[in-house]
Amino acid sequence: MKHHTSTTTSLEDKFDPNSGSFIERVLFNHRLVVIIICALVTGLLGWQATKLTINASFEKTLPTHQVYIQNYLKYEKELTGLGNALRIAVANPNGSIYDAHYLELLRQFSDEVFLLPGVDRVQMTSLWTPSTRWIGVTEEGLDGGPVIPEGYDGSPASLQILKANVARSGQIGQLIAADEESTIIYMPLLNQDATGEALDYAKYSKVLEDLRTKYQAEGLEIHITGFTKVMGDLIDGVQAVLWFFALAVVIATIMVFWYTRCVRSTFLVVFASMLAVVWQLGILPTLGYVLDPYSILVPFLVFAIGMSHGAQKMNGIMQDVGRGFDKLVAARFTFRRLFLAGLTALLADAVGFAVLLVIDIKVIQELAIAASIGVAVLIFTNLILLPIMLSYVGVGEKAAQRSVVNDIDQTSAKKLPALWVFLDKFTQRKWATGALIVGAVLAVGAFSLSTQLKIGDLDQGAPELRQDSRYNQDIAFMNQHYGASSDVVAIMVKTPDGQCSQYDTLKKIDALEWQLRQLPSVESTNSLALLSRRVLSGLNEGNPKWYEFLPNQSMLNYITAGAPRGLYNSSCNLLTVYVYLQDHKADTLSNIVNHVEAFAKDNNTDDVQFLLAAGSAGIQAATNISVKAAWYQMLFLVYGAVALLSLITFRSFKAVIVALLPLMLTSIMVEALMVQLGMGVKVATLPVIALGVGIGIDYALYILSITLVGLRQGSSLSQSYLRALNFTGKVVMLTGVTLSVGVITWIASPIKFQADMGLLLAFMFIWNMLGALILLPALAHFLLKPKYANSEDSKSEVL
Repeated sequence: MKHHTSTTTSLEDKFDPNSGSFIERVLFNHRLVVIIICALVTGLLGWQATKLTINASFEKTLPTHQVYIQNYLKYEKELTGLGNALRIAVANPNGSIYDAHYLELLRQFSDEVFLLPGVDRVQMTSLWTPSTRWIGVTEEGLDGGPVIPEGYDGSPASLQILKANVARSGQIGQLIAADEESTIIYMPLLNQDATGEALDYAKYSKVLEDLRTKYQAEGLEIHITGFTKVMGDLIDGVQAVLWFFALAVVIATIMVFWYTRCVRSTFLVVFASMLAVVWQLGILPTLGYVLDPYSILVPFLVFAIGMSHGAQKMNGIMQDVGRGFDKLVAARFTFRRLFLAGLTALLADAVGFAVLLVIDIKVIQELAIAASIGVAVLIFTNLILLPIMLSYVGVGEKAAQRSVVNDIDQTSAKKLPALWVFLDKFTQRKWATGALIVGAVLAVGAFSLSTQLKIGDLDQGAPELRQDSRYNQDIAFMNQHYGASSDVVAIMVKTPDGQCSQYDTLKKIDALEWQLRQLPSVESTNSLALLSRRVLSGLNEGNPKWYEFLPNQSMLNYITAGAPRGLYNSSCNLLTVYVYLQDHKADTLSNIVNHVEAFAKDNNTDDVQFLLAAGSAGIQAATNISVKAAWYQMLFLVYGAVALLSLITFRSFKAVIVALLPLMLTSIMVEALMVQLGMGVKVATLPVIALGVGIGIDYALYILSITLVGLRQGSSLSQSYLRALNFTGKVVMLTGVTLSVGVITWIASPIKFQADMGLLLAFMFIWNMLGALILLPALAHFLLKPKYANSEDSKSEVL
């Protein structure tokens, strides 16, 4: 022990505090100043973090520069509730809707939701709104009026008139269920409430749930669907997200402590990573951002990346202390060796996330900004502050000695751990060749599967929630009982002013509707042309022989004058064709879009133009198109940015290839996994590959940077790789396994979006780790050469 102390003193005396880079000297020669500044920043940003809110926005999910969305936004004010809207089915579990008690409760419920903030009250529709009307053929000709009869008093006679009005309203399958046991309250929502504030989806969902509870206690059965409710349910699930986040932190802490057996260093690594999360959450509200359900997992990604880098710094300091260096000298040596690799890795992460800004969907752009901010913060908390804190606190002496037990001794290979001996085999030609062949087979197989990857949703309902969730059960109820589903594509037909009722125009619309109704995914359609057929039949005693589309312009003008405004606008220069779909699956939407586009190409003129798209499914189709366009563009930019930063770091094109090929294999395999799991590429999953590449490059940079140092000093690939395994590779394994175990617990989350992300991230953590440990040395065998051929006999110092 005395000998160790004197050695430490000797080494410390020989160390020149003015050595190292300018950054190192500035930071470590003024350690206390750095800690005080970080403490002040932590206090400020911690206070700012308390102001962070979680909310969502319908507009932020729109790809605003996509042509369909531009069409929708251009005519948004003239369209009837085809953006963000709620559909509430109010069912009578004890019978039909022709029940006085049910109708009274429905009236009260309708009145309450009518007064909710943000409701477009002019466009709101229910059985009790005056805009819900019937048109029918009577002995006196064509007649009509509100579906709820004038003077309704709940008597059997009134209920009988109501039943007749419903039958003549054309609303069965739309506002009234086919079995006549429930009705719909349709609530288009505005972007803001009466005060000008954006709608708070969490509060809105809570109000709706309170109403559901209140009226179900009265004997009704309530089902609520719509974007606002999905976002509200996701925000409600944030508590579950936080619990799983906490579990991941606990698992990471336990695993790091199991590796180090050192309480103080484990605590500091976790503390620095959590500090980065606090800084990030404080910066977001300072810049005017909020967290939304799609970016709620970003803080964990920041923590995960921080643990990876923090564990490397801790391991380096621990090994140097074990070799006899003072804790300050050890911290400086570790900073000196790993700062550039760590900085490059974090910059690669930040650039990888920033690449998501090219995607024309604001919710993804804000996710990119949040992730980039978090990664940038890690440069200060984990690359700078952590080594400085460790230079004060140090590490446990037993832990330090344990960390160098397996230090590379070139004269005694028996001291190498069995795992090290196995991994070292991949630096040999036979094993390297085998590894690359297996990798190539996996790449080919995964690529063939990945070609089946769909853009968009592959399930009915909200894929962000589990199929047995309350929301998706409500969706199933809607689909089962209503012909006019919530999945609607609205086609806008632009005409000259005052000419929306022209025969030639309506004839084209009639032809398009007929074609669309032949598609198996289309349940029904509605338009002014279809209304003209129905009215013409009604004017002729309901005779089905008159269910025709006649070239009688006077008759068409007469019908148009009394038609609902939802079918055309006040200037009579915009018609709306409603297409109700069975679902909003990727194939369903692409088929509809392709059909309408082909029809428009053949029938558009200078005066009449068929434009896509509005409605929930129309907006989803536009989003799918944007996601598809951004998918490979994003991958190209992510890999391009990572390659450029790797080249700057390694100064070798071959080294860049060695680093990137394992990442590319992981990306292809993730796409294949998504196919196998029935997951499509959509707003929620689009960023995953970029995030995986960003995190995966960390492993390659840490192992390859140490390996290259050895090779450039003339050591063999085996020696250089073993040194890298001993110095940084063991921590790569630690973080890869730790983070995978942490996120795989998410599969138990009630939020399917989080469960899917946990599965994909765990897969990428493991495969990126295996790629760095197996494929990297195998590729290095063929692409990277030591300085002299007979290097197997060389001896060189341990780093």
